[in-house]
Amino acid sequence: MALRLTQRLLQTQTPFLTRGYPMLVTKEKSEDVAHTKSSLQKKVTRTDIPSAQYGGRHAVTMLPGGGIGPELMTYVREIFSYCGAPIDFEVIDIDPSTEGNDDLDYAIMSIKRNGVALKGNIETKSQELSDISRNVAIRNELDLYVNVVHCKSYPGIPARHQDIDVVLIRQNTDGEYAMLEHESVPGIVESMKVVTVENAERVARYAFEYARQNNRKKVTTIHKANIMKLSDGLFLECANRVHKDYPELEHDNMIIDNTCMQAVSKPHQFDVMNMTNLYGTIVSNVLCGLMGGAGLISGRNYGDHYAVFEPGTRNTGTAIAGKNIANPVAMINASIDMLNHLGHKEHANVIYEATYQTICNDAIRTPDLGGNHSSTDVVENILKILSAKRVNWPHGNYFNQL
Repeated sequence: MALRLTQRLLQTQTPFLTRGYPMLVTKEKSEDVAHTKSSLQKKVTRTDIPSAQYGGRHAVTMLPGGGIGPELMTYVREIFSYCGAPIDFEVIDIDPSTEGNDDLDYAIMSIKRNGVALKGNIETKSQELSDISRNVAIRNELDLYVNVVHCKSYPGIPARHQDIDVVLIRQNTDGEYAMLEHESVPGIVESMKVVTVENAERVARYAFEYARQNNRKKVTTIHKANIMKLSDGLFLECANRVHKDYPELEHDNMIIDNTCMQAVSKPHQFDVMNMTNLYGTIVSNVLCGLMGGAGLISGRNYGDHYAVFEPGTRNTGTAIAGKNIANPVAMINASIDMLNHLGHKEHANVIYEATYQTICNDAIRTPDLGGNHSSTDVVENILKILSAKRVNWPHGNYFNQL
């Protein structure tokens, strides 16, 4: 499958690596961009929502991943079972030490069958060039072209800044994560950063359409076009071109290194941020760190047909695995996003309210948030709150899909 991914990237992206890229946009490519524009203008999100099974239940692929992933998934399943969320998980463990990609291929097949997945971070332990990152492979194979991380502060949580409300829109399949590396001669390694018109315009349009539909005022494109004049220059040019269709929105741009400094000193100046793959990794971790750490914020990955939900910073947390101190909130929030995506909004709301009350009002917090409670303390308090709730679900959700 690694070879297939590489061939697909070379076939679709090589034409845009020359200086004359605007002249190389084919009629077919223009039609693809026009189709994306039309579909996004109808509704920002995203994906074909899978039809519910009999009784209004949805099958969802669960990929626990490594580190703290398995224990966090156990908490999610317990919460879902407790409140009767109509989700049936198909659990698939991917062992990073296993040779070959049979487990990865099966996981991708499962996501294609179910349409939706909840995942932890999957480790890539081997440094062999032939061993691909399973996380990147999943996003590329499913064409999950955009990652959305909503960095919104929780009141009362100890943090360097309060009242942050920034949405990061990240291109998910191009850039430095194209997995195109080679050693040209011994001691010299070349890694290709790939930017294409198609994907740069798709993510830019998603960012502007998200801003329009969510009453946001400004989109900031993050780049390093002063140095990478062709690759980041193309990304910035595409954003400027797409902005012409959204004259009511403000659009500016900022170099990535200055962005990190500005995010630390004045994060409130940002509204919606549009960026390439690697820059999204950096900025999301910076903002999550300012808000209280990696254990709070969820991330959403969307393509035209599939959706995958995960913690926003994609950290494995190997050092704290099994110690009962991992913050479960980010994974719980990812599961809430998944429920909203599937239309189970009542369940999503009660779980969100119980989680919010636990960490904000009841101050039941793990050590990363300055508390002294365990992971199970947080989950047990959420279950205690849910015990007083009543969720009516099947009829409205099920019969609406018949």
